[in-house]
Amino acid sequence: MARAPLGGLEVFLAIVREGSLRSAARYLGVGAPAVSHQLKALEQRLGVDLLVRTTRSLELTDAGRRLLAGAEPAYRDLLDAIEDSRVIGRSTRGTLRLTLPRSAYKMLIAPMLADFQAAYPGVCLDLSINEGLVDIVKEGFHAGFRLGDRLTPGMVALRLTGPLTPCWSAVPRYLDAHGRPQHPRDLLHHRCVRYKFVTANRIWDWQFVEDGQVKIVDPPTQLVFDSMQSVMQAVRDGLGIGWSLRPVIEDHLEAGSLESVLDDYVTELPPYYLYYPEQNRRLELLRAFIDVLAAPRERRETGCHARA
Repeated sequence: MARAPLGGLEVFLAIVREGSLRSAARYLGVGAPAVSHQLKALEQRLGVDLLVRTTRSLELTDAGRRLLAGAEPAYRDLLDAIEDSRVIGRSTRGTLRLTLPRSAYKMLIAPMLADFQAAYPGVCLDLSINEGLVDIVKEGFHAGFRLGDRLTPGMVALRLTGPLTPCWSAVPRYLDAHGRPQHPRDLLHHRCVRYKFVTANRIWDWQFVEDGQVKIVDPPTQLVFDSMQSVMQAVRDGLGIGWSLRPVIEDHLEAGSLESVLDDYVTELPPYYLYYPEQNRRLELLRAFIDVLAAPRERRETGCHARA
């Protein structure tokens, strides 16, 4: 496809509209020689004269009239499209598409949703709950949430929490019937509900710390899900011991419907981050969302001591 001489078209249309090269130069904020040069370059590229220049007037040639008839409305549409894109970038109305794991939704999004909707009623939050490693650029998301060790290189990253605490838990009736594990190796004799990475098709390692060293325990597995929500539903149904982030199930632990085990052996996980491509940094919708997300009151309500 041939490249359109947009610079030359802008000069041509300015000359016709303003009535002279000098007036067009003032309108465009350039010197008259530059206007004359660009007009000649456009005519040479097209292979026709567009204007008949005399000492007293400018007249359009037949080719010039044809170009004016077609180019003027098209150029106006182009300017409108450019302005529309600027408005979208500055607007706090429209749709903001985000991808995030369910744990990030519960810890970070749910506590601030009411405040955000009240502050920005013209914004639709389009949330895709997904445990997999989504390519946010390819899939058309404005931003995503991930743990710090799973961030995409080259993205702008905003830290939202401190290090996160994992938790192994089960319902009390399961532990009463099968015993409470005192050491990670005791899990080898328990029913365990495991999570499988969606994109990698690999079961998440269960890591523990003992004497300052990280050790992996791989118990026999009777149930595997690619959804953390399903893992914890099975745990609440009494089907075994499962893993989750502690802030996600803190309300169940406090209510006594779940009981944590092996707390002395847990190792911290990286913080949660919001991440997005550099070109979205100036997107006003995203900036408004970050302002509310990072508000101190909402961070305290998550119980995870978030720091932006």
